[in-house]
Amino acid sequence: MMDFTDGYLSNEHQEQLCSASESADPLSISPLQISMSTKSPRSPKSPRSPKSPRSPRSPNNHQGKHGTNKGSPLKNERHSHSGKDGHPKKGGSGGKGTWGGLLDVDDSYALDPNDPNYSSNEEHEQSSTRKPSAQFEEYKKKATIIVEEYFATDDVDSTANELRESGMPSYNYYFVKKLVSMAMDRHDKEKEMAAVLLSSLYADVIDPPQVYKGFSKLVQSADDLIVDIPDIVDVLALFIARAVVDDILPPAFLTKEMASLSKNSKGVDVIKRAEKGYLSAPLHAEIIERRWGGSNNKTVEDVKGKIHNLLVEYVVSGDTKEACRCIKDLKVPFFHHEIVKQAIIMAMERHQAESRLLDLLKTASEEGVIYSSQISKGFGRIIDTVDDLSLDIPNAKGILQSLISKAASEGWLCASSLKSLSLQSEKRFLEESAAKAFKMRAQTIIQEYFLSGDISEVSHCLESQNSSSLAELNAIFVKKLITLAMDRKNREKEMASVLLSSLCFPADDMVNGFIMLIENADDTALDIPIVVEDLALFLARAVVDEVLAPQHLEEIGSRCLGSDSLGIKVLQMAKSLLKARLSGERILRCWGGGGSCRNGWAIEDVKDKIGKLLEEFESGGDISEAFRCIKELGMPFFHHEVVKKSMVVVMEKKNNRLWGLLRECFSTGLITMNQMTKGFGRMAESLDDLALDIPDAKQQLTHYVQQAKAEGWLDSSFDRSGHAAENGFCL
Repeated sequence: MMDFTDGYLSNEHQEQLCSASESADPLSISPLQISMSTKSPRSPKSPRSPKSPRSPRSPNNHQGKHGTNKGSPLKNERHSHSGKDGHPKKGGSGGKGTWGGLLDVDDSYALDPNDPNYSSNEEHEQSSTRKPSAQFEEYKKKATIIVEEYFATDDVDSTANELRESGMPSYNYYFVKKLVSMAMDRHDKEKEMAAVLLSSLYADVIDPPQVYKGFSKLVQSADDLIVDIPDIVDVLALFIARAVVDDILPPAFLTKEMASLSKNSKGVDVIKRAEKGYLSAPLHAEIIERRWGGSNNKTVEDVKGKIHNLLVEYVVSGDTKEACRCIKDLKVPFFHHEIVKQAIIMAMERHQAESRLLDLLKTASEEGVIYSSQISKGFGRIIDTVDDLSLDIPNAKGILQSLISKAASEGWLCASSLKSLSLQSEKRFLEESAAKAFKMRAQTIIQEYFLSGDISEVSHCLESQNSSSLAELNAIFVKKLITLAMDRKNREKEMASVLLSSLCFPADDMVNGFIMLIENADDTALDIPIVVEDLALFLARAVVDEVLAPQHLEEIGSRCLGSDSLGIKVLQMAKSLLKARLSGERILRCWGGGGSCRNGWAIEDVKDKIGKLLEEFESGGDISEAFRCIKELGMPFFHHEVVKKSMVVVMEKKNNRLWGLLRECFSTGLITMNQMTKGFGRMAESLDDLALDIPDAKQQLTHYVQQAKAEGWLDSSFDRSGHAAENGFCL
């Protein structure tokens, strides 16, 4: 029995302590220093501290207070309740009457509530450090199961309920990451399902910051994911673009993520691809929505019909919550301006339903179902057609002005962003009179051009005649030019196509011009029997010349007349021409001109001019002069030849000066990604011939293709087989 006296260790205890220190491994522990002074305070690092882990093999924890011990010394004798064997271990510590090894901790360690020095705070600290990681591991397993079940059942509601029941919303970012990463490794069906699920769960089940964080984690993990998903750059970029289009990711996400990534990260390629490859394209919202087949069966007319039906049902029922749910289910946030337009027109036609319809738009705006930009666009469309509405709705202008005032006073419409309604009629009258005068002048300009072939003179005349740059006048000129050309010979048709590719009209003005042509095709056929064939060739040629994008054909089709009109036949023939093998070269030569922008120029002449301007630049020419020469060619559809010839010189002479020229041309938009792809594709096709003069042509091309991808010139799916140029130019 150990005997304690006031502030001192007994002789027996000192002997046991010496025995323990002699048997301990001197290399594994530090010397134990014990102060023998009376009533010394305990050090926090001492094994007597309740905050330090206790050895499970210590049979007797003599950790009573060293203050004044009154009464019998038997009170200070404490026996272990752990049930552990007290014999010495092989390492020399842990025997009965010893302190045990200072660093002894094993997996069976557990706090003993019966220990006289037991602290509940210590147990709480240790359990709290293990709890989050255990919860997260559990959540990971649940998330994987939920995603697998969703892909099998396609049940959005069930998936939402399961995610709610998991009860761990702070980990939902992992669900976003897991859902997208699993979908990227599957078919388009699962990719579309994943995009639809995220859009459905956004804000209701998964908080916006969690969605943001989930996509951020995906971008940061791109370098790891590429091992299992080779096309990660393109697929993840499309997911991010889809999230932006669906309004579950802010556009600012791209800029912020780009700033936080290292330059060599695959995440940078993902962000660039999303921004430049998808979100910058014309009509990108519709293209992205249909990329995985999610909206293939959804036409504009179908959506308009569904919008009309939901508004009619809402006017009857008055159930705002159900109406907002139906608007969300349409999954066309970029087309919500049509809801605003139909709702306002219905309110103008049915005065008794006005209050209810305005309440719906107000609620939809406040809850973020319809964004302010879409509301402004909807009202803007009505203002543009208010004169036509006046034929069916008396005092349409006054009613519309009243609705605008109410919406602005309630705070869900920014009236300052709208056109002035009071000036619309006067402005329309001025535009109509200007259009009439412009038509007469345009005909004279076009006739003079057919005689002289002077494109610069046409541009000068158009600038002077359309100083206010009215979009309607540009469209009128396109229509007039093609109409006059169709009634003449192939020479004038070729000149008309070349002029279109040289004019700097916005794409929307070109589209509107072709829409006017197609809408009047039935009347034009009375004077030009082969209007379908000629107009289809003009339309296809505009796509080849990159005056129009292929997606513009879909927009033109959605705004055409019925299925039995000549306009539909024109579109069908144009699409057929573009799908044919080597369509680019065939359409380019459809009228015998070969795409020349000057009378008498042939393809070989253009190639020769490109070669000379590159030689001049290589020998020390100015880059601005090279830009001017390339522009003066007036052949943006043939810029792939500039790419090809530049790359041949770069590979032959190891001269990166021309690579710098290509970089500047791409950054300024002079040479597009499509032309870059065609140029590198033609290089790949002629690799065997190049190898005769450049022995390491294959290795060099591989290197430069990778470098072009890094610069953002080529899509990540491009390979050296040149498959991207299948329908390009094989000259």
